[in-house]
Amino acid sequence: MPKRHLDDPGVDYYLTLFDRHGNERPETDGTLLSAELADLVADGVTDVFVASHGWMGDVPAAIRQYDRWVAAMARQTADLAAARSAAPGFSPLTVAVHWPSLPWGDERAASALLDGGEDDEFAAEREMSPPELVDLYAERLSGTDAARAALATILAAEDDRGGAAALERGEVPAEVEAAYRRLVTEAGLEPRGAGAAPGLDQEAFDPAETIDEWRGESAGAPGQPGLLGGNGRAAVRNLLLAPVRQLSFWSMKRRACHVGETEVHRLLAALQQGARSPRLHLMGHSFGCIVVTAAAAGPIRDETIVDPLPHPVSSMILVQGAMSLWSFAAAIPYPPSAPGYFRPALAAPAAVDGPIVVTRSQYDRAVGTFYPLGSRISGERLLGDDDFPEFGGIGTFGVRGAAPSEEQELLADDASYRLDPGCVYNVDASAVIREGGGPSGAHNDIAHPRVAHLFWEAALSGIRAGK
Repeated sequence: MPKRHLDDPGVDYYLTLFDRHGNERPETDGTLLSAELADLVADGVTDVFVASHGWMGDVPAAIRQYDRWVAAMARQTADLAAARSAAPGFSPLTVAVHWPSLPWGDERAASALLDGGEDDEFAAEREMSPPELVDLYAERLSGTDAARAALATILAAEDDRGGAAALERGEVPAEVEAAYRRLVTEAGLEPRGAGAAPGLDQEAFDPAETIDEWRGESAGAPGQPGLLGGNGRAAVRNLLLAPVRQLSFWSMKRRACHVGETEVHRLLAALQQGARSPRLHLMGHSFGCIVVTAAAAGPIRDETIVDPLPHPVSSMILVQGAMSLWSFAAAIPYPPSAPGYFRPALAAPAAVDGPIVVTRSQYDRAVGTFYPLGSRISGERLLGDDDFPEFGGIGTFGVRGAAPSEEQELLADDASYRLDPGCVYNVDASAVIREGGGPSGAHNDIAHPRVAHLFWEAALSGIRAGK
């Protein structure tokens, strides 16, 4: 059902579905929702709000998250009144994007997390048979025969007593090491440095080091479960899967970029084709921050946007983003000092001419822990005590290396922000984005009035400027 109605607070939104290749999925009658949305815009829509989730594999889980987010937005009645006052004839349309983005676990566990259920995102994998796990990760990484054979070799090692003992000593058996390397090649995930496209923005891949890093995180924060668990064979399986999970995390980042710069970008362009182009306001969460940023920019080749939107995006908010803190940097302060991959989005003419607002929280373990794992192979490089790391997510550190930028605290849901066009704002939202168990922590704890108000304030900046 592409159109979803929420009785409380009485609003509608449209859900557009894309497959893992970035292709829009047809409706049951064979039509494309994007065509219907373009017709709706032509009927007088002034502002289109487009949101992309992250970390959700199936449609029901995405719907539950969108229901909460759209409801939080709609309940900001004072903000809605302000939009109507700033733009007489204000007529909004809300579009939510679904794309397969679950990096590990299964759909049931991911869905339960949203409802306060199962908080061990790896529990389901411990109950799967090796062939089931091969099928699961082949879909996320690569379905080639070579990739499936590599996955089978890795999982077969859980029954090898000698291999298990080696893993406990921090050693990876030679045949397993070769299988990991083959999986990297088959998935096309050879790291290319911090300035590379999402999914390739790592320094190196060392399976033994990755296992050691995940093992180091297995103790967890006080009162929190760790990343690895179980005893005996279950513990060995978790060690073996650590590099596979890390590659799957990188693969979802790359998929987010591809989905965003292709079909979602084309959707935004189609919505702007009419005689009266609506303002676009983008919201991304987690990997969805990559989706909406890539959608605003379109394909980037040799540090240049090759297919810009007809008109710049009016505002963009990136909530707990699983994307590089250097994404918009003019020059990353680590060799070879390359620009961030999305730097062209800020260059004249900018892909986003309104404010770019970023939330960060110290309680988001998904970004704070998962994002840099497997990227610190030569030790985490840090230029100085007050500097930011080479690898890390904006949901922890905010956007760095982009100018102009400002630091702000999250305000009350009726307070006024000063959000100027063309500026990046890093907003510390730890005061409200703080609840959540399991390895991800507060990563999904975003449907708060104060966060929704922040989005409205960003959108109002563009609306008042007449963008």
